[in-house]
Amino acid sequence: MNMRWILAGVASLGLGLAAIPFMPIGTQTAASTGAAAPSSCEAKAKPANYAFKVKDVDGRTVNLADYKGKVVMMNFFATWCGPCKFETPMFVQLQEQYRSQGVAFLGVQIDDDPALLKPFKDEYKVNYPLLLANDRDDLQEAYGPFWGLPVTLMIKRDGTICKRHMGLASREQMEKEIKNLL
Repeated sequence: MNMRWILAGVASLGLGLAAIPFMPIGTQTAASTGAAAPSSCEAKAKPANYAFKVKDVDGRTVNLADYKGKVVMMNFFATWCGPCKFETPMFVQLQEQYRSQGVAFLGVQIDDDPALLKPFKDEYKVNYPLLLANDRDDLQEAYGPFWGLPVTLMIKRDGTICKRHMGLASREQMEKEIKNLL
């Protein structure tokens, strides 16, 4: 009987530790503080590196430089990531809603099996490019580091990475941040 309690305790501890990468630690936004959303970028904002060409799920080459002048929501994710799966339908809706205003979502698959991306795209009816970056350490170094998934970078029209959101985002939070970048 004592052994069962020990195993249950170890399993609970393991589950708790496994959830740490998905917690939005260190991310503080207007939505989480209750303050009015700022109209400028974070003090530590840096320029996005658009010097990459990446294959998408359909085998086409996507040139990140083509996104200059747009508000870009660059979401680093994996198909096995629960919070990533939860966010994807919201991103599909937001892409549809804000596309005409110059907002572009990019899904960037990392730490995952590339063969799972096409079924993921079909299941979630993804309406934005899904890029394969599993073997692209250069891309991950340019936009990382990533200590957990999902990570969404919010890039202003001038190419400044204004926000780095780690963990699951709410629709209200994402919409506020998109509107602030428009």
